[in-house]
Amino acid sequence: MKKMSRKLVNIALAKILALSALALSAGCAHRTDLPPAPEAVPIGNYTYKIGAGDALNIIVWRNPELSMVVPVRPDGKVAAPLVEEILAQGKTSIELARDVEKELGKYVRDPVVTVLVTAFIGPYSEQIRVVGEAARPQFLNYKTKMTLLDVMIAVGGLTDFAAGNRATILRMGDGSKQYAVRLRDLVKRGDLSANIDMLPGDILVIPQSLF
Repeated sequence: MKKMSRKLVNIALAKILALSALALSAGCAHRTDLPPAPEAVPIGNYTYKIGAGDALNIIVWRNPELSMVVPVRPDGKVAAPLVEEILAQGKTSIELARDVEKELGKYVRDPVVTVLVTAFIGPYSEQIRVVGEAARPQFLNYKTKMTLLDVMIAVGGLTDFAAGNRATILRMGDGSKQYAVRLRDLVKRGDLSANIDMLPGDILVIPQSLF
């Protein structure tokens, strides 16, 4: 009877150890059920688009009384002298300048307008979001030639509980495809082969390790 009890205990312990090893490997191993993120992604000629929270310097040539710095409101619109409100979000500075010229043309002869973005937030659709086990989860403004390493430096790296090699990128600009990335190899081991190009709208998800 005692031999049978010992045998059952040994079997139970073996199962617990096996499950623990499986869970540990699940928390640390690289995602194999998803394709790896492309290392380099051509983005073409990227042009910054205005977003809510940006600060704009609207300059009207030879009309300093109409020139001013204005914030882009949460609804994506701006107001300026002789321009009650106009949609700015999602437009380039040149596109907005032309729209302001059309509005001012009702009151001023041949206005020439320049719009300069002086504080950058960008539209939500182009921000990079980092969620999960980053030291400082946050959203980041996309910048030309931004890489995964740039993102990890900005968010302060991984927490002690991060399963970095099981992290994923949800690429909204690529039909919401999901890719595997190797953050632990990149951040902890300095393996630059794990570095990839980021795209506007990417969402980086860093899961928690089971151990």
